[in-house]
Amino acid sequence: MKYNETTEYMLDVMKRLLAIDSPTGFTQKVSEAAVSEFKKLGFEASLTNKGCVLCNLGGEGNPVIVTAHLDTLGGIVSEVKANGRLKISNLGGLRAVNCETENVRIYARNGKVYDGCLQLLDPSTHVNPKVGTEERTFDTTEIVIDEDVHTKEETLALGITNGCFVCFDPRTVITESGYLKSRYLDDKLAAAVLFALARKVKEGKLSLKRKVYLFLSTYEEVGHGGKAGLPSDAEEILAVDMGCVGLGLEGSERKVSICAKDAHGPYDYSVTNELVRLSEERKLNYAVDVYLNYSSDAQAAIAAGKDYKHALIGPGVYASHGYERSHVEGAENTLALLEAYLSL
Repeated sequence: MKYNETTEYMLDVMKRLLAIDSPTGFTQKVSEAAVSEFKKLGFEASLTNKGCVLCNLGGEGNPVIVTAHLDTLGGIVSEVKANGRLKISNLGGLRAVNCETENVRIYARNGKVYDGCLQLLDPSTHVNPKVGTEERTFDTTEIVIDEDVHTKEETLALGITNGCFVCFDPRTVITESGYLKSRYLDDKLAAAVLFALARKVKEGKLSLKRKVYLFLSTYEEVGHGGKAGLPSDAEEILAVDMGCVGLGLEGSERKVSICAKDAHGPYDYSVTNELVRLSEERKLNYAVDVYLNYSSDAQAAIAAGKDYKHALIGPGVYASHGYERSHVEGAENTLALLEAYLSL
C-alpha cells in the first residue's frame, strides 16, 4: 500500500532502526545512525555521555523535551556451558516464553558475529514427551550456536564469552493492510515518529510555537534512560512510547494512546487534558488508559528530581515485549497529536 510522503519516510526510518541490533547497553551503532539521520535532515545532533541522542528542532520559549528510546530488549551471555551452548540473562523485560525458537545474533568480543537460536533444553518432541508442558525460562532454554562447537573450550575459541550480547531477530513485516509486525516496535516505531516530526519542521510544514528538543534515550528498558543528559532549560517532558493494548484497556493498534497513570503514578493533569482536548478537536482516533505494569523516560526524569510537567503518548502496540503488532494509523495519529501540541 502507498502512503503519503511523510508516512513513507516514517516507515522507512522505522525499518532501518529495527534492522540495527540495539539491546540496552549495546546501542552505539543505533545512536550513531540516529545522529546521522538528523544531520541528513539538516539538524545538528549530539550524543550525551551515555549515548543518548539530543537534537534541537528550534522554536522559542517554554522548552519541551519530546523523547523516545532506541534501546530494546535482548540477552547477554551469563554462562558458556560445558556442551558449548549458552545460557543467557535477559536485558529488560525479555521473557523466554516469548522468544523460544527465535534466531539470534551473538556479538563476540573479537568483533565477529555468530548466528544461533534459542531452544528449550532437549526440544525434540520425538525424544522429550514433556516438551509441551515444561516451563520456559532462561534456566530451561539455551542458545544453540550455528557453529561446529560441542565443548566450552570450542565456544570460547570463537571469542564468545560471558558478557557477550545476544540479539533477537526482529522479523519486521509491513502488511498490505497496514499492520506493522516486529520485535522492538517498542520503541523504534515511536522514534520513527519523531524523525517524521523533525522532517516536517525542516520542510516548513510545521511551525513550532515553543522550543522543542528531541531526546532519543538509551537504557530506557532498565529504567534510567531519561535520568540524565537532558537540556537544563526544559520545563516539560513528553514521552512518546508504546501504547498498551490488552484486556481492560481502550487502546488499539490504530489509536494514539494517552496514558493518565502508570505503575509510578499519574502524569501531569493539565498536559494530559490538553492532549485529550486536541485529540477531540482534530478528530483523532485516540484512547486514554491507565497502565499498571509500565513506566517511561518521563517518569524516570521525574524520579531523577527534574521539575518538569510530564506526559506520555504513543501508538498502540499489541503483544508488548514479544512479537509486537501496531498499525500505520496508530503512528499517524501519534504524529498528528504531536503536531497539534507543539504548534499551539
